[in-house]
Order: sequence, then structure tokens, then C-alpha cells
Amino acid sequence: MPEILDNNYEGSPSLLSAAAAADVDGELTPAEDFNSNLFDKYELGTLLGCGAFGKVYHATVITTTQSVAIKVVSKQKILKGGLTAHVKREISIMRRLRHPHIVRQHEILATKKKIYFVLEFAKGGELFAKLAKGRFSEDLSRRYFQQLISAVGYCHSRGVYHRDLKPENLLLDENWDLKVTDFGLSAVRDQIRSDGLLHTLCGTPAYVAPEILKKKGYDGAKVDIWSCGIILFVFNAGYLPFNDTNIMTMYRKIYKGEFRCPTWTSPELKRLLTRLLDINPVTRITVEEIKNDPWFQKGYQEVKPDNHQFEFKSWSGPGSTREFLNAFDIISYSSGFNFSSLLKGNGGFIINERFVSAETPEKIIRKIEEVAEAEGMTVAQRSGASVKVEGKNGNFVVMVVVNRLTEKLVIVEIQKRESDGEIWKKKFKPQISILVYQGEGPISNS
Repeated sequence: MPEILDNNYEGSPSLLSAAAAADVDGELTPAEDFNSNLFDKYELGTLLGCGAFGKVYHATVITTTQSVAIKVVSKQKILKGGLTAHVKREISIMRRLRHPHIVRQHEILATKKKIYFVLEFAKGGELFAKLAKGRFSEDLSRRYFQQLISAVGYCHSRGVYHRDLKPENLLLDENWDLKVTDFGLSAVRDQIRSDGLLHTLCGTPAYVAPEILKKKGYDGAKVDIWSCGIILFVFNAGYLPFNDTNIMTMYRKIYKGEFRCPTWTSPELKRLLTRLLDINPVTRITVEEIKNDPWFQKGYQEVKPDNHQFEFKSWSGPGSTREFLNAFDIISYSSGFNFSSLLKGNGGFIINERFVSAETPEKIIRKIEEVAEAEGMTVAQRSGASVKVEGKNGNFVVMVVVNRLTEKLVIVEIQKRESDGEIWKKKFKPQISILVYQGEGPISNS
């Protein structure tokens, strides 16, 4: 159990409010609305938390009894709320992150209406709840800060900037070790503009960096460092360094960067906090400098991240010996909710045709190759149930990928450039149209 000291909060009404419920992008779904046995793989259990859009449940893996958390997301809510890009970004980010102090995303499954994010279960609950009982000792503050910086530094090395670091987004596992969660407001390096800065205004007011208030762009790594400074201050003091019931007054305090450490703060910690909460992002301390700080280094041991990459795991159902598309893959094909760019790079292709077929992947690929040969084209690449065909001098390029849907059905995905549409329509499509499964028809067709 974490060591907690006196409950000495010097004016922090926002911090002392009840622990925030889990932030879930989804629909509020009563447990009785779906079977507790999810995909014959997970047994849903206790409700962990509710947000504006949905719920998070504790669940166990049926075959191993391992605990997981399942975040329920409503597809309809995402579409109506215009949150598709938000969810896509969070999924993309979670694919990059494998670190002992970051909540792991195991897999994604879905039904017709909902998507289920299967996450690592943090048995210790929210760090926020522990802080509400009293400030931490300096040694415990250092321990959690070391774990936080290890995770944040790893994120930055992968081009990910959290942008909403705060105690409410820090969980504890069964060993009382810290786990960073909720990457819903995170940014990636691709979002940086030509000026080298991010420009989206986001974050929680009490933890927001002063340069964000200027609305002129900011360095994602530096705003994360500022938030880490606020968190360390709260660990040690038990209250916020910049706080006021009037938000504009609080912003003025943040902009000036004037704060006072409590009397029990050691000189070494004060020096580090001053560098973390430097209002000038250029001179603000960096992750590497933090790791070399004498106060930070005490007892610090860098952890090794797991290099395993996240995958969208297929669910084949009980007793099946073949790996199929999972429900998330299927739902992603529907109009207006296409996550295909997260599953594989499109390499400049435009995915604009898919159909269901009762033929085998081998027969479909063979038919494509036969048409290519008859038209004097080249099979440039063949890998499993996918084939790339090129015309002379690169004047035609098409990629065909076949994924098994059920024991009897497959989904055929056609990727081609806009300029190749007529060639595909006149040369290839008539030859493979007989392979379409008429009982299902096309999933999408542009």
C-alpha cells in the first residue's frame, strides 16, 4: 500500500472532488443488455466506471482466468459525435506503446453496434483516489515520478505526446506500480505543422502549460514535461501549485509561473520543480536532463520496454482451426467508419471496392493472376492471400487482398489508384464478377 502522509491540502477544491469516473467513449449499456459471456472468450464482471458515453468492466479470460478491463464503445455514438478520427488516433497510438508503466491494449473486438477495447487491468485502481487520502512522502513521490518519466520518455521516443497527463489518468497495478492511461487527447509526430509545433488546444486547465495559453503553437514533449511537474508537485504537496476558483485567474497564475513549495520540500526537489515548471519551454528541463538530476537518480533503474507490437487479433470462435477477420475488422468496412488505414499502410492506394465471395482465397488470387497474364501485365508481388499486379511502365497498379470472413465466405478488397479505375473496370472486373457471392452482395462499392 502506498505510504500516505497528512491530509494537508491548501486550497484545492478541484483536486479534492470525488475520484473521476473512467473516461469511456461509448454508449451507456446496462450489463443485462448483453450476455456476460463475450465472444466465448471473456466473462464480463464488475462495473469499474462510467463516463458520458459508456462503461468499463472488469472481465476475465475464460481459458486462463486472467483479469482484463473491457472498454465498451458505441459505434453510433462515435459517428454522431464526430469522434471517428479521435478513436482512430487512440488506436493507432496504442499500437505503438509497449511499456511496463503504460496500460496495455490487448486486442479489439466488436459486434454490430459496439466495439470492445480489451485492456490491461490495473488492480490498484486510480492513483487519484490514493492522493485524496493525503500527500505522498518524498520517497514515494520520487518512485512514482520515476515511473511516470520512464513512460513519458518512452512515448516521446515513439513520437507520441500525451497532452493530458494528470493523476486521474494514472492507475496502479497489483504491485502498486504506476500505469499511464487514457491517450484519447494524445498527438503524434505526424500532426506537427511545418513550424515544428502542435496547435490543437487541449488538456486539463490546472495542468496546462503556459505556452498553450498563448495559442501560438507548442512542443508536445515540453507540455508533457510541464504536466509532469504539476503532478510531482501534487504528489509532494497534496495540492495544486496554480489553483483558483476563477479559471482566468488560475490561467494568469500559470502564465506567470509563480508558485510556492510547502515547507517540507527538500532543496533538491525544489530545484527540480523549478526547472519542470519553467514558463519558458526553451529552457524547461528535458527528459534526459530529468534522468540525470541528483534527486531523480536516487534508486532509479530504467525499465526495458516490450518491443512486441500490438496487433488486431482475430477471433475465430470456439473449435475453429482457421483465423478469420474479427468483428472489429468487419465493422470497419462499413461506410463512414473505415479503420483500414490502421490495419495496414495504403501506400498511396485508394481502397474503393470490396465484395464477399464463397470461393477460396487461392482461387480468387489465381483468377487475378490469369487475367493479368492474359492482358500482358506482371504479377509484381505475391504474398499469401494477396497479389500486386502492374501494367507496363507502371501505367496500372492494383493490389488484391483476400481475408477469410467465415468457414465459407471471404472478403475481397481491391486497392487501386483513381487513374486505374477504367482499366480495372474493363479488364479485370468482368472476369472476377462470377466470384461474387450473390447471397451477400458487396459490402461497399464506390
